[in-house]
Amino acid sequence: MHQTDSDGGMAMTAIKAVVFDFDGLILDTETPSYEAFDRVYREHGAELPLEMFARCVGTSFAAFDPYAYLEEILGKPLERELIETRYKEIYSAIVQESSILPGVRENLARARELGLAVGLASSSSWGWIEPLLTRHGLLDRFDSFQTKDKVKRIKPDPELYLASLSELGVHGHEAVSFEDSLNGFTAARAAGMRTVVIPNSVTRHLTFSGADLQLESMADLTLDSLLERLDSPQP
Repeated sequence: MHQTDSDGGMAMTAIKAVVFDFDGLILDTETPSYEAFDRVYREHGAELPLEMFARCVGTSFAAFDPYAYLEEILGKPLERELIETRYKEIYSAIVQESSILPGVRENLARARELGLAVGLASSSSWGWIEPLLTRHGLLDRFDSFQTKDKVKRIKPDPELYLASLSELGVHGHEAVSFEDSLNGFTAARAAGMRTVVIPNSVTRHLTFSGADLQLESMADLTLDSLLERLDSPQP
């Protein structure tokens, strides 16, 4: 068990690890993704409903394929390669301007100070995540990286989180997941973890029933306060 209080003193907590999602949680890549697809749709005289796109947030396009949906709306096949190239062009330009979300750096640094194990569990590829973490100076903040390259099933399946727990050497009830998507939240709960949900602009309309804690921003609470709340008996 790890011990701290707001003054750097000692207080008991049963939490031994924290595990973070990446897209939309550490870096807001979900909003740019929606904005890029929405722009592509508008260039074809169509609209992409936010609630439709939210289905694939935190997982893959198997849950919702924006390319196939555009073809369905237009009633004709499209050159997917051209559409994908246009999407990536718009998306990359937006993401390059994105910043690490508020509270992330502080909580990662505090987790280190508290001696907590720190993991990352993402349905994205390592090839996507590593350059962005490196660019923002966060690569060395993690003890474990679990990405879609390492597992057979991504979120909402719990495999990514179970792999993270195993590598960090903790049980589900000893770890807190930080998620922004319904798919990720579902995966963390299935892995038996405590769940902190911080929705982004794409997932804010969704309902996260059963979350231990839901925040508007990671900056809303210090990690110490957050752990204290999770340790407090629920009314």
